[in-house]
Amino acid sequence: MSAADKIKAAAENVTGKAKEAIGNATDNDKLVAEGKADQTKGQARGTVEDVKDVFKK
Repeated sequence: MSAADKIKAAAENVTGKAKEAIGNATDNDKLVAEGKADQTKGQARGTVEDVKDVFKK
């Protein structure tokens, strides 16, 4: 996994957590859902890159 891909995955995950927290604080269900979706995308991106690393070895 390249450093850039790791950063993108982590950034998506952190952004998602922030959106979810803000959504919970403001009772904004749409923002909570967007945050959870961003977290899922970040985790999926990280998993895909980890699988790529396994096959590169």
